[in-house]
Amino acid sequence: MARARFFTDEDVYGVIAVALRKAGCDAVSTPESGRLGETDESQLQWATDQRRILVTFNVAHFASLHSRWIKQGRHHAGIIVSTHRPVGDLARRLLHLAGALDADAMRDRLEFLSD
Repeated sequence: MARARFFTDEDVYGVIAVALRKAGCDAVSTPESGRLGETDESQLQWATDQRRILVTFNVAHFASLHSRWIKQGRHHAGIIVSTHRPVGDLARRLLHLAGALDADAMRDRLEFLSD
């Protein structure tokens, strides 16, 4: 069972990756990876190449991108989308998800963090 590894896009608070690491998760933010300003597709490709689950507040674009990739037979490591939430709430939800779903379960999955 491979543990989930996260990549937070530039819409997500940079401190989320730090909070996830402090809790023992493997996480990196867009600024930390030097990927600011890249397209959504480029970010998803990079996350896929790194076997990282992409975390974003950009629900519409990434839901559409997920659908297009699946229709094209392309694979990704997973996408987690959420509405804007307080930092602590988002971190808790991601940690809960990481405990419930491993990297294999997240492959090609679009997961909505809901209430």
